[in-house]
Parts: sequence; C-alpha cells; structure tokens
Amino acid sequence: MGKARKAKKAKTKKHAFVVYDKASFQAHKFPQTNRRAKELQAATIPFSPENRILLVGEGDFSFALSLLINHDCTSLLATSYDSRSTLLSKYPQAASHVKDLESARQKVLYDVDATKLGRPGGGGKAIRKGDWDRIVFNFPHVGGLTKDVNRQVRHNQELLVGFMTAALPLLAPNGTIVVTTFEGEPYDLWNVRDLARHVGLKVGRTFEFRSEAYPDYKHSRTLGNVNGGGGWKGEDRSARTYVFSVSGNETAGTVKNKRRDKDSDDDE
Repeated sequence: MGKARKAKKAKTKKHAFVVYDKASFQAHKFPQTNRRAKELQAATIPFSPENRILLVGEGDFSFALSLLINHDCTSLLATSYDSRSTLLSKYPQAASHVKDLESARQKVLYDVDATKLGRPGGGGKAIRKGDWDRIVFNFPHVGGLTKDVNRQVRHNQELLVGFMTAALPLLAPNGTIVVTTFEGEPYDLWNVRDLARHVGLKVGRTFEFRSEAYPDYKHSRTLGNVNGGGGWKGEDRSARTYVFSVSGNETAGTVKNKRRDKDSDDDE
C-alpha cells in the first residue's frame, strides 16, 4: 500500500517551473518510461535550469519548448530569422509552440539575423543587454543558395563566423556558445573548430547530439516543412554538438567592452 502511494505521488509530481497555462502544456507531456529515463541519463545536456539561454535560428520552436518543459529552463529568449508570417507559413505547428512559450513568460523574437546579434536587425537591446550563459545555434544552414558544394560550404562558414563573432561579446563570464551540426559531408567540410579559433574561441567539449534527450523536439528544415510529411527526419541523423568558450587571456567581458565602445550608437 505504501509503495502504491509513493508511485502515485511520483507520477503527479509537478515541474519546477511555474505553469501559467497548465492546459496548453499538458498536451506536450507524456509518461517517462524506464527506457527514456536511461536515454536521458546517457545523453550530455549542456544546459541547466539556472542558465540564461539565447536560442538563435529556431525553426518551429520545438527545441525551445522542450528545454522549458523537460529541462526546467525558464530564462529563455528564442529567436527566428524569419518574420512571424513567414515562420508560420513554413512551420504552421510553430504557432502552438510559441503560444506555450509565451504563456510561461518566455520571450520570442522574429527577424533576428544571427550575424547581427544585439544590433539593429539582430534583436537590438533585447539581446544586447543580457549576459547570456548559453548562446545556442542548432543546425545552422543558409538554405539552398547554390548547388555548387564549395560555394555552399563557404556560405555556411560565413554564417558561422558571423554568428560567433556577434555572439562572443554577449556572453556572461564563463558563458559558452553551443553549436550543433550534422556529421558527414558536406558538414565536415565546414571545419567548425577552425572557424571558432579564427574568432577567438576554443572548444571546451564536443559530444554526440541526442535528439531523444529533448522530447517533442522535431528538426525543422531551413526551407520549411516537407509537403505531406515526407520521410526526411533530421532528428534521426547523426549530429554533433560543440561547446565553445573564450580562448586566451581575453574574457567575454573585455570583448563586450570593446564592442560597446564600437557600437555605442546602435539602438533598436
């Protein structure tokens, strides 16, 4: 009898974060089986509930929502490169995800260019004012700008360098930049580690990205949903996460001061 009561109590245990719209979140919850619990335990998750997290280049915002619901991360600013109207035309499912995030008092921004973070076109003051513990860019990609592999590689390298350069001065002391990419060609040709070194970052650690560690997360293609659903599932592909920190004697604080002097007139 005592064991049964304990089991019932564990089953009804609430999340640590405050639920402002409990009914909308309930649809996203599902029972944690022993198998899933083991998967979560084995996966490396570079986030903690106390972290202030800036998410860049979100697709349908399912990753941000999974951080909130499943990892108790309650200081989120999730951003999209697209306008709201473009986003919803590409990913109709994003509407409910955004609603759930905002009902839990998490912030969502649109029209945010990852290479202009904290500046006009890159979120402005809303992003610039925060000492971010984690700045995250999952599966960065410029889309199908060209069919030429070499040119496409260069375009994506430029995107990553621009993002890292913009993100670096926005980090809190001991903050990190988290980038996840697919493994294999052409992604290996991007040389993510070398790009990071080029802008003054070092690899703190790297590990396999486990999509199952983020329940309800679905990978979103840059171009939008596949008509009819299709058989393409990015979350089933092999992927790797890189956690970068500031290298050398320069700290995120000193980089921030330099940028503040340079961009003191920028406002939005």
